[in-house]
Amino acid sequence: QVQLVESGGGSVQAGGSLRLACAASGYTHRTYCVGWVRQVPGKEREGVATINSNGDKNYADSVKGRFTISQDNAKMTLYLHMNSLKPEDTAMYYCAARLSPDYCYTWIGGWNYWGQGTQVAVSS
Repeated sequence: QVQLVESGGGSVQAGGSLRLACAASGYTHRTYCVGWVRQVPGKEREGVATINSNGDKNYADSVKGRFTISQDNAKMTLYLHMNSLKPEDTAMYYCAARLSPDYCYTWIGGWNYWGQGTQVAVSS
């Protein structure tokens, strides 16, 4: 059974930084696409950043140059390094995964697995 557990959310002032982590367990496939998706109540989910088993990365335009996605395969942990945070980054951030590494883009959904989410709040 695949489990994704996020951590690292919190409150920060605009311009600050946070690092989110997503610990995965039970995933035995060699190929994957994993990423971070955020959601604000009343709005659609937004793919923020993705990375696949080939190491290909993709970012939403809204976070390019500020966020970095990375992974530690030995620890089976996915990270999202968030710098220069803005109030509009405030959202619940979810870790998500799917089996196919193809079309691993932020605007492509089809996620098979989700974490429980971690809240990020950025104040002005």
